[in-house]
Amino acid sequence: MDEADGPDWCEFRVRGRLGKSLLGAFPSLHAEVTGAETVLTGLIPDQAFLYGVLAQMEALGLALLEFRRIGPP
Repeated sequence: MDEADGPDWCEFRVRGRLGKSLLGAFPSLHAEVTGAETVLTGLIPDQAFLYGVLAQMEALGLALLEFRRIGPP
């Protein structure tokens, strides 16, 4: 993600069905459960925000299965 490009919509796919308490750690992301995975989608304004989300996932012990940029807002 290049900061010069500006914000992007991104999707994080994590293993497991996240409950309310875990989802509370990501208030700016929309969550959708699909099977045995949870998909978090939202606007990522810059790399610092992206790294913050990834660090929070790591701190919570979540298994990130996939990350992808969906496109500009």
